Amino acid sequence: MIRIKRPEGWQNMPQIIGSFQIKGQEICKTLELPWKNNARSISCIPLGTYNVTKEPPIPANDIHGRKERPYWHFRFHNVPGRSGVLIHKITYVSGLKGCVGTGFATKDLNGDGLPDMIRSGDALAELVKVLPDQFKLTIE
Repeated sequence: MIRIKRPEGWQNMPQIIGSFQIKGQEICKTLELPWKNNARSISCIPLGTYNVTKEPPIPANDIHGRKERPYWHFRFHNVPGRSGVLIHKITYVSGLKGCVGTGFATKDLNGDGLPDMIRSGDALAELVKVLPDQFKLTIE
């Protein structure tokens, strides 16, 4: 089973630090926006099971108008009322627009009192290495 485990009380947190797990073993940490009723670009996504695909880098000036991402990442499908939800590297929660960021540890890097992600690119690379091209991901 592939899942993101959110902590107890996640609905009332200013940001969500979770655990990305495969068969119960943590692979890395996750960073998400707070819960704001699934509002696009300002909320984490709802609990549930989602289809996810591994996607290649997105070039600058993408013909589909997508934001450049010069690295492999993952895309959620079937998120109610949402599109463009990804798993990608991130350092600060302020850089998220409803996606899930990855990292191996947290530390307040910018002095705002909130934990930030450390070694995000390394964590994402590990997920790219160990996860299949398509899978179901449960957020709980």
